[in-house]
Amino acid sequence: MEITDIRVRKVSGEGKLKGYVTVTFDQCFVVHNVKVIDGEHGFFIAMPSRRTKAGEFKDVAHPITPEFRQKLQDAILKRYNEVPEGHSDGPDIE
Repeated sequence: MEITDIRVRKVSGEGKLKGYVTVTFDQCFVVHNVKVIDGEHGFFIAMPSRRTKAGEFKDVAHPITPEFRQKLQDAILKRYNEVPEGHSDGPDIE
C-alpha cells in the first residue's frame, strides 16, 4: 500500500494540536482527521478517533504494524513541514 497524497491544514491557537491531515492510499482510500500533535518529545501523529460510551477514545483507523506507523508518520510530518504556517495545501480537508 502506497501513500499517494497528503493534504495538511495547519491550525493555530489549539494548544498542542498543530494540524489536521488527510491521507490517500493507492489513489482509492482516504483517511481524514489525522492530527499532528506537538508532544513532549517532538511532533507525532494521532489517528482519527471517537469517544466510546465509557468515555475512552478509540482509533477508528490505524496502522497494524509499527513499521507502517513510522512510515506514515514520517511522510505526514515531512509534508507538514513543507506547508507554510497558517496555510493548508488543499481545499478538500475536513
